Amino acid sequence: MTDFLPFTRPTIDEDMIGAVADVLRSGWITTGPQVQALESELATYIGGGRHVRVMTSATGALEIALRIAGIGPGDEVLVPAMTFAASANVVLRVGASVRFVDVGLRSRNATAAAFAEAIGPRTRALMPVHFAGLAVEMDPVNELAARHGLRVIEDAAHAIGTGLRGRRIGSFGDLVCFSFHPNKNMTTVEGGAIVYPADSETAAIELERWHGIAKDADGQVDVVSPGGKYNLADVAAALGRGQLRRLEEFNHRRRELIGRYYERLSPRVPADWLPERGDEGHSWHIFAPLLPFASLGYTRVEFIRQMKSRGIGVGIHYPAVPALSLYRKLGHDPAGYPNAARIGEETVTLPLFPLMTLADVDRVCDALLELTGR
Repeated sequence: MTDFLPFTRPTIDEDMIGAVADVLRSGWITTGPQVQALESELATYIGGGRHVRVMTSATGALEIALRIAGIGPGDEVLVPAMTFAASANVVLRVGASVRFVDVGLRSRNATAAAFAEAIGPRTRALMPVHFAGLAVEMDPVNELAARHGLRVIEDAAHAIGTGLRGRRIGSFGDLVCFSFHPNKNMTTVEGGAIVYPADSETAAIELERWHGIAKDADGQVDVVSPGGKYNLADVAAALGRGQLRRLEEFNHRRRELIGRYYERLSPRVPADWLPERGDEGHSWHIFAPLLPFASLGYTRVEFIRQMKSRGIGVGIHYPAVPALSLYRKLGHDPAGYPNAARIGEETVTLPLFPLMTLADVDRVCDALLELTGR
């Protein structure tokens, strides 16, 4: 029987397992030297002289970024209508409101032009999302923000290792947040990071990360703000260090697998079924084509069931955020964002992870082409 092929699976080798075991044996398993080492290594990898603080999640990093940017009640943040719900949820959690902008049908990214059309009198920040690891064109976004006095909080949850014309995402710009969830290109099991240019914001980030606790030179503890608890453990950081050492290898393999997907599918399916391929800087967190289920004559649920019967896992990344119940109740209408709405209805996430073989890709393509009659 053919093994089941999930849509993602982390690559964890024996060295990584050994490093985690060493931390467990050390007696110091929470935030400590491994976290400090991971932050230093991430800063070196990303480049640009940036500062890095790791967190328990990218969601926590995004919320902290909003708070240190001073975003709160009465403010508005512009967020792409196609992203994971966390991008918008964190805006609500700090008491601000969300204004959505539509995305490119194939890029799944919002542009500076789309942000510019949506800026209003209460807008205080822009949140570009590097969807699936494809870089947003950041120079015009940053220039737009500078003209209007806005902060830019990049949701780079999908984009660790993504490059944009020779610069890694995170090595420039304002506040950039990464994810190390198990389905991302590198993992700390759960985790994330905030990357930022100004050391003057370090103290505020650390207060938000650890209960608002400040210590004086004698180690006396005070609480100076109602901070949260987002500190990463050394156990997680030890895994992350091993993952980071192999990240370039992982991303290279993802690009090889994507090459096979396009080799097989591009001649057989319409161009708008496939996401924008981008250039060599694309880190390919996921591969999520669109399938026109209305014209195919069956539902996405049925497609996923049929793929599963063939031993192939399929995900959905993502429903359009304005279509979710929470945001409908707040008055958002997905019809106002036609590209995001179509993506949300037609997207399927096909298997993509470094342990796959080219034969695995062929198996997925054969099944997709059979089920779509191509």
